[in-house]
Amino acid sequence: MAKAVEHLLVVGPSWVGDMVMAQSLFITLKQRYPDATISVVAPAWSEPILARMPEITEVMPLAVGHGEFGWGARRAMAQRMQGHFDRAIVLPRSWKSALVPFLARIPERVGFLGEQRYGLLTEHRSLDKSVLDQTVKRFVALGLPAAEAAPGDFAIPAPRLEVDADNQASLRQRHGLPARPAIGMMPGAEFGPAKQWPLEYFHELARRLIDDGFAVRIFGGPGDHAAGETIVSGLAHAHNLCGATSLADAVDLLADCAQVVTNDSGLMHVAAAVGTRVQAIYGSSTPDYTPPLTDNARIHYLALWCSPCFKRVCPLGHTNCLNHLYVEPVYRAVRESAEPPQTLRPQPSMPRR
Repeated sequence: MAKAVEHLLVVGPSWVGDMVMAQSLFITLKQRYPDATISVVAPAWSEPILARMPEITEVMPLAVGHGEFGWGARRAMAQRMQGHFDRAIVLPRSWKSALVPFLARIPERVGFLGEQRYGLLTEHRSLDKSVLDQTVKRFVALGLPAAEAAPGDFAIPAPRLEVDADNQASLRQRHGLPARPAIGMMPGAEFGPAKQWPLEYFHELARRLIDDGFAVRIFGGPGDHAAGETIVSGLAHAHNLCGATSLADAVDLLADCAQVVTNDSGLMHVAAAVGTRVQAIYGSSTPDYTPPLTDNARIHYLALWCSPCFKRVCPLGHTNCLNHLYVEPVYRAVRESAEPPQTLRPQPSMPRR
């Protein structure tokens, strides 16, 4: 009989896509411990994503910059949480990520070995990358007993973010978005250019889809704004929303799209988690490791002899894994999956709290 764990703490990851994939763990924990509370230590930027996960009881923002040690902030947080948790699950493999549960004296602290953090964890597991060959599998495995997780054949529930229909309608009006069925495009990839499909390919695809009666929405952060301008240049019914929406707004507007065409990025995982059809483009990374967690996706990946290299910039200088993935097959895939406007699926509404 499984031990009744009532108050769980999860130390979350630092990337948008990883945080979305972590919902598979949260769902698994709720299935096993229906009455448990789940609190998540996470960067402040992730609060809008975690707010769309009904499994989460509390978000505990850690005011520490990416790559920063932040001893004072970690110690202060640990002091506040002492005596409140039965078990901690540490998803990142860094030494500093395990520090807060250790300082808070949480009785059970589980995570994978990494950076010699033996003393910080009470249950340190070895990571067999040949068995746990996907990020999401590694997350879910830490929510299972070690013996049950070891074979790697456990169920992986798909993330499903809630959608705020009222905010969605308000955003359409605020940004002047037309009634045409929308195709979202995400040209960014924070990791680097070796994961980014050429902007001229995005532009050509957008032109052809607009000619077919679609509208195009470009999503991304402020740093993607210039890329968005390149894509929408000279095109009617194309809207550059890069840097113009919050992360929560992006969730709702992606749910409003008929399909998205996207690099392997955090927003790809957001789109998959709101049920939108995903056309996922892979270059230096591989769909075997970080696939969109949905059955409603089409993968575009050339699998060249040099792929995947997992480099930020092509080490061979040509980026053929993306430059040779031309517009035509992606365009055909979008059109084959396109639904007439009157049959676009309704979106689930976010319950009021």
